[in-house]
Amino acid sequence: MAKIVAQEVLVLSSSKHGLVYLTANDWALVADKASRVHFKEGSILIQKGKRAHGVYLLLKGSVRVVIPPQASRTLGPGEICGEMSFLEDSSASASVIAEGEVEAYHLDRTTLQSLFELFPHLGSRFYRSLATNLSHRLRELLGPNSEAASTVQKSSS
Repeated sequence: MAKIVAQEVLVLSSSKHGLVYLTANDWALVADKASRVHFKEGSILIQKGKRAHGVYLLLKGSVRVVIPPQASRTLGPGEICGEMSFLEDSSASASVIAEGEVEAYHLDRTTLQSLFELFPHLGSRFYRSLATNLSHRLRELLGPNSEAASTVQKSSS
């Protein structure tokens, strides 16, 4: 069983779109406290307009984030979903649907907050990772010209 958890932590820690600032010790704490969940194809992990009650860290499979009226986005192993609802303690802004068999770790709000109280540096790295992920996703939505536009604005200021 420990070998499986080590492999899962490797998936989570090696994703360039995951929680990139977490350390090996952080991942050990997260894996210990997370609930392992399975979803079948078409299952709804998160439903737009409803509370997610935590975040999902994808281990296997992929999910589609449906953001009407815009295009949807696919997330895969090592990535997180439900973070906006978690951050704002509000209902989800998008639905997340399994595109096949999906395995994930689920961390509810209470568990995460307890971890952050016990290990403040974990909380700092977790929130820094979320901020970086959300920034990357926003840049993707804005398109390839968004970086050039921000550079032009800075140089003309």
